[in-house]
Amino acid sequence: MQIATTLFAVSFRQRDEIAEILASAGAGAGWQAAVVGDAEGLESRFLGSGAAVALIDARGALDDGLSATRRLGGLVATNGAALLVLVSRGDVEAIGEFFDAGATQFLASPASEGELVQALRFAGRHAARASGGAIDRRGIPGASHYDRETGEARRWIVSRIAEERPVAVVLVALSRLDIVNAAHGRPAVDGLIEAAVLRAETVARQAIGVDAMVARLGGSEFVLVIEAAGAAVTAAITALDAALARPFAVADTRAVLGCRFGVAQRQPGDDAAALLRRASEALAEAKASDGSVLHVALPDGVAPIDALAIDLHHAIERDEIDLRWQPQVEIASGKITGVEALARWNHRALGPLGADTLFDAADRADLGIALSDHIQRLVLARAVAWPEVLGTLRVSLNLTAADITRPGFAALFLARIDESGFPRGRLTVEITETGLIEDLAAASALLAELRGAGCRVAIDDFGTGYSSLAYLKSLPLDYVKIDKSLVRDIDGSARDRVVVAGAITMARSLGLAVIAEGVERPSQLELLAAGGCSLYQGFLLSEPVGEAALLELMARE
Repeated sequence: MQIATTLFAVSFRQRDEIAEILASAGAGAGWQAAVVGDAEGLESRFLGSGAAVALIDARGALDDGLSATRRLGGLVATNGAALLVLVSRGDVEAIGEFFDAGATQFLASPASEGELVQALRFAGRHAARASGGAIDRRGIPGASHYDRETGEARRWIVSRIAEERPVAVVLVALSRLDIVNAAHGRPAVDGLIEAAVLRAETVARQAIGVDAMVARLGGSEFVLVIEAAGAAVTAAITALDAALARPFAVADTRAVLGCRFGVAQRQPGDDAAALLRRASEALAEAKASDGSVLHVALPDGVAPIDALAIDLHHAIERDEIDLRWQPQVEIASGKITGVEALARWNHRALGPLGADTLFDAADRADLGIALSDHIQRLVLARAVAWPEVLGTLRVSLNLTAADITRPGFAALFLARIDESGFPRGRLTVEITETGLIEDLAAASALLAELRGAGCRVAIDDFGTGYSSLAYLKSLPLDYVKIDKSLVRDIDGSARDRVVVAGAITMARSLGLAVIAEGVERPSQLELLAAGGCSLYQGFLLSEPVGEAALLELMARE
C-alpha cells in the first residue's frame, strides 16, 4: 500500500541538494518527502502527495518561488497545511510578498541543515494546529460579520456536519491581477482582492438566502461555505459569478477580473478535511483547464463520467448545453479579432461543467456525433444573430475525431453553415493533434475540402502530440495554436523559450499565423510578441464569456 507523503518540496535551482537533505533527515524526523524541480501541475502534485507541509525553495529563483507560493497558498490554507519558504539572504525584503501569497513560515539562506530541519518541524506543528482549526491566522482589514478566518470556516463546516446539515464549499481563485500590479502596484491588487471578498460577502448575506460565510485564504483565493445542496448551490455559484464578473474600480479606471471555481458538496462519510480536499482538487482542475472556469467534485469512489453519461442523454433536449466565447486578440493592435466557441453544460445538480467533461461523457454515452452536431448548429445560430459590433469577429469551432472520420462530413458541414447564413469566410475549424493521428490522409482530404470552400483551418494544442512536424508538412493549415503547456513556462527557463520560439519559427516559415493559448501574464505576451506570435487568447484579456460580456469587452476597445 502506498503511504501518503507528509512533506512536499519544490526547488527550482537546488533540487538535488534539497532532496538529499530531506532524505537524510527524513528517517530521523519521520518524514516521507516528494521533491520536484519545476511547477508543472503544481497544485495537483501537492494535493496528490497528501503532504501536510510544503517547502518552496526560492533561492536564486525568486519570481518562480513567488509564483509557486501564490499557486499553493490557498490550498495550504484550505487544507490546514503549512508552507515554508526558503529565500536567499539578499531577498529577505520579499518575505512580505510571500506572506501575502500564503506562506506561513520563512527561513533565510545560508542556513545549516539543522536549521532547515528545525524550521520544517515548526511548520509541521503549525499544520497540526491548523488542521484542528484552533489557529490564529491574519485577519482582513475592514473585516465584516461575514469575513472570517480560515480556522473558523473549518469549525463552521465541522459544526454543520455534526448536525447532519448539507454543506457546500466554493473555492474561488482570482486571476488577471498581474496586470493591475504592473499598472498600479501591490496596494491596488490588495484592494481588488478585498473588494472581491466584500462582493462575495454581499452574495452570502443577500442573494443566497441560507446560512453562509466567507473566509480569505492565501494569495488571491477565498472560500464561500454555505448550508445548502443541489440547486441551491448552483444558484449561489451563479450569483457569485455574476457579482465577480462586474468591473472593479481601480484608481481612475476599471478592471475586469477572471476567476476559477472549485466546488464540493458534502457526501455521506465526509468530514471537514475530506470536503475541503475535494474542493481543492476541483479548483486545481479548473485552473488547469482552458475552457472550464468551474469544476465540481463528485463523491469519492464515484466514476464521474459514468454518472454524467447517463444525464447527458437528456441534456440536449433540455437545452442544458450552452456556449462561452474565448476572445482571440491581435498582439500588434491589441484588438479582439475573433473568438473560440467553447461548449458548457449547465448540469441541473452540479452546475456548469466544461467542454472536456462534456465530451468525455458523450464518448462514454456514445453520443459524440449527436453532441458535436448540436454544438455546431448552436454556434452558427448564435453567431449569425450577433449585433453589428460583433459582426466582424472570426469564429473558431472545434471539430472532433469522430467528425474527421465520418463519411461525407465535409458536404454535411458546409450545408449546415450555408443553412445558418453564417459566412464561410469568417469560420475557422480547429482540429486537435489527437484527433488527427488516427488517419492523417483522411484528415488532410477533409481539411482541404473545407479550406477550398472558404473556411480557415487551425491545428489546436500544437506541440503536445507525437507528430507535430508531420502535421505542419502534410496538412492544409492557416493557423497553428501553441498549446498552453508550452506557453505557461515561456517566461521561466531559457530552454522553455527556445522550444516555443522554435515552434513559432517553423509555423511562420510555412506561411502560417500563430495563436498562443493560455496567456495569463504580461511577461508571457511580451516574449511571444518578440518571437513573432501574431494572436493570443487567455486570461490575460478574459476568460471564456457569454455574449453580454463579449459585447462589453468590444465596447472597451
